[in-house]
Amino acid sequence: MKLIIVHHHLRPGGVRRVIELATPHLLQYGPEPIRAVVLAVGEPPAPEWLAEFRQRLRSTPVHLHVQPAFGYASELGLDGSTLQQRVRAAVNALLRNAARQPSLIWAHNLGLGRNLCLAHELAAACHRAGLPLVVHHHDWWFDQRWHHWAGIVDLGFRSLHVAAAATLPASAWITHLAINRADAAVLERHFPDRAGWLPNPSEPPVTLPPARVAATRAWLHAQLGESAPVWLMPCRLLRRKNIAEALLLTRWLRPEAWLVTTGGVSSAEEQPYADALAAAARTHRWRLRLGILEGVQQHKPTIPELLAASEVVLLTSLQEGFGLPFLEAASAGRPLLARLLPNIAPDLHTFGLWFPQAYTDLWVDPGLFDWCAERWRQRQAFAAWKNLLPRAAARLVGQPALLAADLPPAPVPFSRLTLAAQLEVLARPMQESWARCAPLNPWLNAWRHRAAEGKLQASAWPESAQRWLGGLTYARRFFDLVPTGTGPASASEASSAALMDFLRMKLAGPALYPLLWSSAT
Repeated sequence: MKLIIVHHHLRPGGVRRVIELATPHLLQYGPEPIRAVVLAVGEPPAPEWLAEFRQRLRSTPVHLHVQPAFGYASELGLDGSTLQQRVRAAVNALLRNAARQPSLIWAHNLGLGRNLCLAHELAAACHRAGLPLVVHHHDWWFDQRWHHWAGIVDLGFRSLHVAAAATLPASAWITHLAINRADAAVLERHFPDRAGWLPNPSEPPVTLPPARVAATRAWLHAQLGESAPVWLMPCRLLRRKNIAEALLLTRWLRPEAWLVTTGGVSSAEEQPYADALAAAARTHRWRLRLGILEGVQQHKPTIPELLAASEVVLLTSLQEGFGLPFLEAASAGRPLLARLLPNIAPDLHTFGLWFPQAYTDLWVDPGLFDWCAERWRQRQAFAAWKNLLPRAAARLVGQPALLAADLPPAPVPFSRLTLAAQLEVLARPMQESWARCAPLNPWLNAWRHRAAEGKLQASAWPESAQRWLGGLTYARRFFDLVPTGTGPASASEASSAALMDFLRMKLAGPALYPLLWSSAT
């Protein structure tokens, strides 16, 4: 068998991590031998990553198949008709030999909507040729990414019905995988026996040699220009990571620590957010270092080494498909401060993981920012964002928390503010913001004492986590879900019905965050 892995790119991030961790297990535990792996991507990966990936697969050959048409449509500058033609030709070239030998296509993040032409053409080609296609969903274009809708329409997907058919194709040769049970439940309801939940694999805990940890800590101190505690966010510079909240927690709980993020900006739409954060940090001399691994070519530490050398790990995201840093922190034995998101909290509980410093929301006193200006900003931004949605989706939109709040102003979750208001809160003297907000979040006092004494708690890595997330389990669940082309056909309306169920979930009031309405908020 030949395993063909399709993705827009192999830039640093969660999808690439899943590919590099899971592929060796698929080769080792598959029901029949996989003789070759093809990486079909829109751009070449970093040479050092490709070399490490080949080393992971040992004797199995890895072929790189670069097709620019598989990349993000917004970065290709092509009209819809031209892109569709190029994608069709690229898919045909990729699959030309696949029908002549047993092949399995494993496609990642087509539901992100960054190139629905690829999603549509790949599904159609596999259906026609009778080739099993596993569509692995990590993110969705309809989950707070509506600024991409105009581009989707420009490519020829002019209605939700048409976009649904490309995003969630129904075929006996296609299986849909989700990385959390909340999304999987929707898929399983509409694609019975052709959808399932496949949590991301995780490596078992490994204790690094003290010399490596010390060397990484020295590297961090050299990068920061001083010897100081490091509180780490292992993430790229994305608005949904809600980095300002992590900075506020760091400044309150461990003022002498540096908040450090690992990755840089990976798309132009995230640049204004990164620039605004960096500018505010320079102005106020906050201890914030963004993208510490960005641009480093040699002798840079790995993520496990950075985790081991850091005092605390933080995850303050607004949304996550899986929440890999939860597992990374537990595996590394590092304390984690994290927003516990409702779509992944039940999964973490199933794995047997418990996080002592997890919270739902960080409440802030409205006197710390200009409430009237913030309501005006949010009202304008929300109206502009809602105007991006097609009418059928706009009817399902709930009410944002701050705009639904009563007057006079009441405390509001920090995560429900625009970046402008978040920076206003951060700019206040730390003692003032702490005095106003600590009573609103009673757990903060205990955490502050623990942080000062070096006693923040880490989650243990239970045996149940390894049973759920180990390589053998992953491979078995994966191959159990590979489509066979048999069984009753899915209902003709399955794609659209599934999308509407997702929209009702993703557009409800609790899912609405101003940071995600546009790159300017």
